[in-house]
Amino acid sequence: MSEITIYHNPRCRKSREGLQLLQNKNIHPDIRLYLDKPLSKSELTNLISQLKIEPIDLVRKSESIWKTDFKGKNLTPNQIIEAMVAHPKLIERPIVVNNGKAVVGRPAEKILDIL
Repeated sequence: MSEITIYHNPRCRKSREGLQLLQNKNIHPDIRLYLDKPLSKSELTNLISQLKIEPIDLVRKSESIWKTDFKGKNLTPNQIIEAMVAHPKLIERPIVVNNGKAVVGRPAEKILDIL
């Protein structure tokens, strides 16, 4: 089993670029298709901790669900996490985890920081 995991959306160009970067380095990560198998609240909370960011920094603010249901509201970090759990499309991608360290691979080269 790989020690590297990528939280991946194959329909996203940036996510595909991140996976390709890993494969080009002969790294075959565990691929978590988080839209098909959504993260639990504890999994997402743990990921945010590994990323060392605030929950709001993981939100895709350009998604229509964010704009219509959440934008402009004074949400707590817990409410933001709950929104991402309920609507996985809101989670920025790709996220790559390696030995307890994590990074959002935008741009894909950021993944190199944790390899």
